[in-house]
Amino acid sequence: MRVMVIMKYDGQTENAAVPTPEYMEAMRSFNEELVKAGVLLAGEGLHPSEKGARVRFEAGGTSVIDGPFTEAKELVAGFWLWQVGSLEEGIEWLKRCPMPDDSPAEIEIRQVFETGDFGEEYTPEQREKDEELRAQVEGR
Repeated sequence: MRVMVIMKYDGQTENAAVPTPEYMEAMRSFNEELVKAGVLLAGEGLHPSEKGARVRFEAGGTSVIDGPFTEAKELVAGFWLWQVGSLEEGIEWLKRCPMPDDSPAEIEIRQVFETGDFGEEYTPEQREKDEELRAQVEGR
């Protein structure tokens, strides 16, 4: 099963504060453990919301809202994509994640949809097209 681990805004991320060398080394070590265990598929930190935008879709049109965004507690600061045997295994890995300066933080973990999760509505034709797209992405 694949899970997305979503790091939430922690008070420092919106200020573009550079992590301490100690925290960066702890995170590098953690990521190295994930790689060695075959868990880590992808992962990145995100710039503050002031460098981003949101696109809103409503009434058949779109509008763009430039950052920064005011609802800081809802902001995503970074993510990992992990391959684990179960949600419980993902949670156990996540409990080992280093955190800077004992700051309060919240990290969300959610299962990624797989093709089998869509049931009979997911036709063989749709599955074939999606597999072709996935192969193209992996072939880059």
